[in-house]
Amino acid sequence: MRSLLSRRDFLRRSATGAAAFAAAPGILSAAARQQQLHVACVGCKNMAFADLSNIGSHPAVKFVGFCDIDSRRFDQADAAFPDVPHFTDYREMIAQLGDSVDAVQVTTPDHTHAPAAMQAIRANKHVFVQKPLTHTVWEARQLRLAAEQRGLITQMGNQIHSHAAYRTAVRLMHDGAIGKVREVHSWVGIDGRNWNGVTERPPEAAVPAEVDWNLWIGAAPMRPFAEKVYHPFNWRDWQDFGSGALGDFGCHILDPVFNSLGLTAPLTIRADHEGTNDEVWPGPETVTYVFPGTERTVGETINVVWRDGGLKPDRSLAQMPDGDELPTSGSLFIGEEGTMVLQHVGMPKLYPVEKFADYEMPAETTLNHWHVWVDAILAGTQTSDGFHYAGPLTETTQLGNVAALLPGRELAWDAEALKITNVEEANALLTKEYREGFEVPPA
Repeated sequence: MRSLLSRRDFLRRSATGAAAFAAAPGILSAAARQQQLHVACVGCKNMAFADLSNIGSHPAVKFVGFCDIDSRRFDQADAAFPDVPHFTDYREMIAQLGDSVDAVQVTTPDHTHAPAAMQAIRANKHVFVQKPLTHTVWEARQLRLAAEQRGLITQMGNQIHSHAAYRTAVRLMHDGAIGKVREVHSWVGIDGRNWNGVTERPPEAAVPAEVDWNLWIGAAPMRPFAEKVYHPFNWRDWQDFGSGALGDFGCHILDPVFNSLGLTAPLTIRADHEGTNDEVWPGPETVTYVFPGTERTVGETINVVWRDGGLKPDRSLAQMPDGDELPTSGSLFIGEEGTMVLQHVGMPKLYPVEKFADYEMPAETTLNHWHVWVDAILAGTQTSDGFHYAGPLTETTQLGNVAALLPGRELAWDAEALKITNVEEANALLTKEYREGFEVPPA
């Protein structure tokens, strides 16, 4: 087996040597698989276990550290991958492992994504981060820039990006199946108060002995522990920790919209909803994004309308026959020559039915989203869902949440300047204050 030094040298070169590797991808792919990639994991249960078990199924991966703030949550990881050292604090894990770790997976509540990922990036580790990439717009920009500056291989955990359904939808749009697109409607069945059903802070409860509550709170303002409201799952509703329905599902459902049409940053964003408070994200909402047009769209701009909480566009827009209904969650692409309905998660359908009855659908396959990241590190190539792409997608979803806190006001977005130009108070919502020790430094 090669020495650790030679392995580390290989991985450093792979992060910056994509052009050289591209000359002989087949040969290098075989050679790369002889290397061993040392991975540390921040988060070990539920979705975190799904991520680490998929990453760990790659033959080149060796886990060197498991981190979780709850000592009860190592059981599955330990059973699948025994004898991996445990840590409670991701900062200590990354510092202690040093050069013995090559890459870090971050699968935690949203508010912890950027602090943990930036710690890894600044230590020159490749990173895989669950969706949404970050909790704020500013964080998404900083992670992208910091990773690019260091030539790191990155991936966001919106795994349906690699699914045959979404890959087929993207191919259909690239092939011009429905012509250039006039507008898009996307929606999800849940809303920002779906998980808890509560909108006010609950009574304080004793912190379980197995939980380090200070580390779970991390960058957020301190608040008392409460049973079954924050940890381990229902944090999604709360503005301090999660990103509501839009943050939870936008990086999934808007992904094929971005990917197929070549979208980058919106020009304006407006949110309308039934109201909220300072604690949780709003109930049913409509967020209207106006993007610059692309080569695959009609006109100088294109509207992408997001709905949640059971709201959907009018089914007549889809040109569906009687008996067909819009899915609970998905997207509707309205083109010059027809429409495409893309279920979340399901194969796309083209309408009118009679027009596309003989249309030959492309045969796209499902890729292993986690192995794509590992293989990219070993081959020295960037993934299609790296932070160069996932960063702007996350910025867009979180701009919708900024607009949700200022409902009824159209916000004008200057992406290059990272600034909302017409509503000054909105700029404070692009970022947040961090507790000492959990800061996210600028790139």
